[in-house]
Order: sequence, then C-alpha cells, then structure tokens
Amino acid sequence: MLSLILLLAASRVELVDEVYQIPPNSWRFPDAVISLKQRPALISAQYETSPPSSNVRIALLRREDLQKLLDGAPHGIIQTTPEGVRGALSYQAGTQGEYVVVIENEARTPATVHIRVDLDFARHGPTITQLSPQRQLTVVVISFAVFFAIVSFSARRLLRVVRRQN
Repeated sequence: MLSLILLLAASRVELVDEVYQIPPNSWRFPDAVISLKQRPALISAQYETSPPSSNVRIALLRREDLQKLLDGAPHGIIQTTPEGVRGALSYQAGTQGEYVVVIENEARTPATVHIRVDLDFARHGPTITQLSPQRQLTVVVISFAVFFAIVSFSARRLLRVVRRQN
C-alpha cells in the first residue's frame, strides 16, 4: 500500500509555483521548459491574479512557437484560457516535445500573477470511452458471424449424433 502511494506521489511533478509581475500589454513565460522525451504526461497549469485583473490569460505553446512569438512571426497556440481573474488548462501531451506556458496581460496596468504548472505521468494516453460508429458496426458484424458459425457447427455435430442413435 505504501509503495502505491509513493508511486502515485512520484507520478506528479510540480514544475512552477511562483508569482510573476507582468507589465501592461505584455507577456512573460516561466523559465521552466516542459520537455517530454519518453513518457506521455498531462500538462496542467493554473493561475490567479492579485489584485484581481480580468485581462490576464495563459497559453500553452510548443517551444518552436515561442521562438516565433519572440521573433514577432505568426505562431501556433495549443491551448489557452479565457481572460479572467483565474483560469486553468490541461493538455495531454504525446511522448515527445517541448512546451512552454506563456502569461499574457492585456490590461493597461501591471498584473501580479501566481502560476502553477504540473506534469502528471500517471494520466497518460487519450481517454477513449466509446468506439466510433464504424468500429461498433464491425464488432457487431464479426460477433454475429462468429456466433452463427459456432451455432452451425454445433448443430451439425448434434444432428449427426442424433441420426446415428436412430
């Protein structure tokens, strides 16, 4: 039991738990680059502003998109929160890649933002709860075919036995 608790505790890694001052109409990113080389992980980030500022949001970017942002070029965003006093995002990252969380302040005043970024290695792989309709139909058709093949084979064997006894 203790080993299970230790295993679950070791599966969650806190990367960032800090407070940042974000100038008006600006953005910053924590120094921690999320680098996944072998194991998939759930990337979670939460923020809260104090004093409350409704013009702050966070975004998750790939490292190469951060470089494009720094260069002023068009860049991609994996996920972002709506602007608000607080927010959170989660992203199921694949087995490889480097990611960065960016804090953006679109207000005319500086913002104080407390941000936490965690990796959870215990929650890996996509959560699939239902097969697609095409796969459902395939499973049903194959199941019926196997069922009727078994019933037909058994019926023939039973008929042979019954005919021999008469």
